[in-house]
Amino acid sequence: MDIEGKMRFPLREAYAFASENGLDAEISKVREMDIEWDRGYKSTIRRSRVIRLFQQHNLLPQYIERYWPFGSTPGGEAECRRCLRIGEQYDEFVAGRLPDKEVESETMSSTSFEFALEAHLRDFLARNLEEIEPGLKLYQVDGRPAVEFAIDNGRIDILAVDIADRLVVIELKLSQGRNKTLGQLMYYMGWIDSHLSKVPCRGIIIASDISGELGVAVSRVPGVSLYRYKMNFSVELAGGSMTQSGVAGDATQ
Repeated sequence: MDIEGKMRFPLREAYAFASENGLDAEISKVREMDIEWDRGYKSTIRRSRVIRLFQQHNLLPQYIERYWPFGSTPGGEAECRRCLRIGEQYDEFVAGRLPDKEVESETMSSTSFEFALEAHLRDFLARNLEEIEPGLKLYQVDGRPAVEFAIDNGRIDILAVDIADRLVVIELKLSQGRNKTLGQLMYYMGWIDSHLSKVPCRGIIIASDISGELGVAVSRVPGVSLYRYKMNFSVELAGGSMTQSGVAGDATQ
């Protein structure tokens, strides 16, 4: 298999794996989907359905370990997120909610690097929730941390619990916070209130840039906060020799 093939979520093996785990009816629906979309992505949409199905049944880690080792790398995580996002946008198309130009432009210009970077940010915050607010900790589901927490028709980036034992839905946006973000967050919060929480949960949106429109909208929604993240990069010597300029490299005459 070539490098590009290794990066793609393998569908053939996924179909067989689903059947092995008693999901024949569900996987048949995926295989027989009649996909009509002017943007293509037919295989990607099927991949998104399978990934979501495996997440819902806690089978994705087992599948990745057996059939797709690349899936456990940052690049593999990025590929899963790419498939799921395209799947969500197809759902909007089917429901008659066409993506606006801003969303479509962002989708077309997204790169694997951007998705991988967002995955790194998510994992960093999941390990360092105190950076957001004191006392915040990850919610646990059957002993597993609620990162990329699958719910009906979506995935919550991070589900946390605050110091008052109140559930907190955290959504990350690598690019500028979009107007759609708030609606997505409100759906996630509503689902959590209906299925997991005895009291209304809170919501947090974290983005590199916050649009004025999003700020105004959030100001009218109780229980939702906005955070802006800033990234700092540094370089340190990991091996090799030092040149006179202080940069690691091969000496030249």
